[in-house]
Amino acid sequence: MVVHLQYNLEAEKDPVVIVISTTGTGDPPDTARKFVKKIQDKTLPPDHFAHLQYGLLGLGDSEYMFFCNGGRIVDRRLQELGAQHFYDTGLADDCVGLELVVDPWIDGLWLALKEALQLQKEKEGMNNAVNPVSSSLSTAPHAVHELKLSSEVQNLKLEDEGARGSDTLSQKVDDISIVAPARDAKPSLVHSVPPISQSALNIPALPPEYIEVEFQDTQGENPHLSSLISEGATFEVQVTKAVQLTREDAIKTALFLELDIADTAFEYQPGDAFYVICPNNVSEVEELLHILGLSEKGDDFVCIKVKQGTKKKGASRPQHIPERSTLRFILTWCLEIRAIPKKAFLRALVECTSDVGEKRRLQELCSRQGASDYTHFIRDSNVCLLDLLHAFPSCKPSLSLLIEHLPKLQARSYSVSSSNLYQPGRLCFVFNVVELPAGPSRPVSRKGVCTGWLAELVAPLLHSSKNSLDTKRESSLIEKISIFPRPNNTFHLPEDPCVPFIMVGPGTGVSPFIGFLQHRQKLREQHTDWEFGETWLFFGCRHQDRDYLFKDELLCFLENGTLTHLKVCFSRDSSTAEVAPPKYVQDLLRLCAKEVARVLLKERGYFYVCGDKKHMADDVSDAVVDILSMEMEADKLEAMKVLAMLRESKRYLQDVWS
Repeated sequence: MVVHLQYNLEAEKDPVVIVISTTGTGDPPDTARKFVKKIQDKTLPPDHFAHLQYGLLGLGDSEYMFFCNGGRIVDRRLQELGAQHFYDTGLADDCVGLELVVDPWIDGLWLALKEALQLQKEKEGMNNAVNPVSSSLSTAPHAVHELKLSSEVQNLKLEDEGARGSDTLSQKVDDISIVAPARDAKPSLVHSVPPISQSALNIPALPPEYIEVEFQDTQGENPHLSSLISEGATFEVQVTKAVQLTREDAIKTALFLELDIADTAFEYQPGDAFYVICPNNVSEVEELLHILGLSEKGDDFVCIKVKQGTKKKGASRPQHIPERSTLRFILTWCLEIRAIPKKAFLRALVECTSDVGEKRRLQELCSRQGASDYTHFIRDSNVCLLDLLHAFPSCKPSLSLLIEHLPKLQARSYSVSSSNLYQPGRLCFVFNVVELPAGPSRPVSRKGVCTGWLAELVAPLLHSSKNSLDTKRESSLIEKISIFPRPNNTFHLPEDPCVPFIMVGPGTGVSPFIGFLQHRQKLREQHTDWEFGETWLFFGCRHQDRDYLFKDELLCFLENGTLTHLKVCFSRDSSTAEVAPPKYVQDLLRLCAKEVARVLLKERGYFYVCGDKKHMADDVSDAVVDILSMEMEADKLEAMKVLAMLRESKRYLQDVWS
C-alpha cells in the first residue's frame, strides 16, 4: 500500500483508491500499519468516514490461511466508519496469478471513477462542466487528466499514467510477421501454437521511461549495507559454526549455522525470525554485465537520476538504489535479478528485441491472450531476467530499463533455532539449500539466492568440521554477514509454563521448536519448584537415516523430561509391517486424536505448526478439524468454528512458508 505523505482521508472529498497487500499471518504491510492502527481506534464515531467514497484492491495468496486479510481489515473497518464503495472490492490471488483479478479490476476502475466523479460534480451543481466531456471518458485514464484529475490518478499509484493514452494496445496479426511452428511443435517459452500464435493481441501500453544512468570517472566507496535497510538497525555478525544436518544422499541439503551476537544489541525470543541481507550470485552478476556490454564498467561509479521530461507522473529514483555507487554494487546488492518478470517488464523488453519472431513471442507472453502461457512458462517456471535473455538473444535491454523494472533485492527471513537463555550470545538457524534444476525454460541449474550464497560462504567451516580442524580459525576467515531482527509477536511459548503445548514441525519446520525446547530445559533447571505442562512434538522427514534433523538433541530432550512426547514418521522408508506406519505428521496427529483433543479442549493448550504451507500446514489443519469433530461428536462445521476460535485466541499458531 502506497500512502501519500500529504494525504488526509478525513478531509478527502474525491474518490479514493486503495491497493493493499497482506504479510505474515494476515497482517497489513509495514507501510500500512500506522494507517490501520489509526482507523482501528475504538473512539472513532460510526460516521467518521461518511464523506468518503473508495474502491479497494487487495493483494494476497490463497496458499496462506488469511487470504487478502490486510485488504479485508481495511475494507471492513472503513465500512464500519461510514465510508461507501464507489467500486466493488477486488481480491487478487498470487497463487493463480494476480493479473487474473488485477487486469479486469483496473479496466473497470476507469468507468467507475468517471461515474463517481460525474455524480460528485452534479451534486456540486457542475453538470455543464461534466457533460461536454462525458463521451471522451471511455478512453480513461488519458481523459481523466483532461478533467484535471491528475492528482487523483497520481494517488492511485497504478502506473497507468497519461503518457500511455490507453491501457491496452490491440494488435492485428497482419501487422507483424509470424514464424509458423512445426506441425508437431508444443508450446514453450520461446514459441507458441494456435490459437494464440494466430490471434490478435491485447498487450499492455508501453510504460514510460523515467530513469537516467550517468557514468562517472570519480572514485569512492560504496554505501554501507545498513543504508539499504529501512526497517531498523542492522548487525554484522560472524558465523562461528556450520554443520550439515543431512547425509550426502538426502534429497535436500539442510545446514545449521551458528552466529556470534555476543557483542551486539541484537535481542530475540524463541519463535522469532530474523533477516539476512544477501547478495546476488557473483557469476550471474558478471553474466548480466556481459550481456549488457558493460563488463569493463562494473566498478565504475554511476549516478541514478530521474530522466528529464519523463511522462511518468510522480517519477522518483527508486529508494533501494543508492544515488551514487558502482554498477556492480547495484546489480549485486540492490536489484532482485532473479525476480519473475512482470508483464509490464516483458512489454518494455519487446522494444529492445530486434528479431521479429522473438518480439512476437514476448508480445504474446505479456498479452491478455497469452495469460495461460505467461503463468505456465514464466511464473510457474520461476523464469528470471537471465533466462529470458538467453531464450531471446536479440533482446538487448538498457541498464536504465533494468533499474526501472527489477524490484528491490529483499533480505531473506529465517526462523530462530535457539534460545538466548540456553546459549547466551549465540543465534542459530537452519535452512535447506534451495535447488532450482535446469529445464526447458531455465538453461542451467541454480541455487537459492540466499541459501546458495550462505552454503558457499560457510563451505570452509563445513570442511573443517568434517576433518576436525580448528573451526575457530576457519570461522575468522569467513566474511561477516549482516542481519536485522524480525520479531514475531505471537509465535512464542505460552506465558504460563503450566500450559501444555503441541508442536508440529516436519523437516526444517522443527527449527523454532529446538529453541522452544532449549528454553524450556533451561527454565526447568533454573526453577525446580515450578510446574510445567506437557510438551508434544510431531516430526517427519523422508528417511530416518538421511534427514532426521536434530535426532540426538530431540532424544536428549525426551530423556531429561523437557519433551514429554516425541512422535516421528518417515515418508520414503519402506516397511515390512502388516500395518503400514504413518507417513506424514497429519497421520501421526490422527493416531493421537484423543490426546490432541484433550490438550486443546480440556487443558486449553497451544498448538504450533511450522514448515511448508502448500504440502503440510493445510493437511495438518484438516487433520485437527477431523480430530475435533470426532472427539466432540460434532459436525465438521462446528469443528471448523472451534479451530477458528483457537486461531483467534492465538492458541493455534503457524509459522509457514510456500
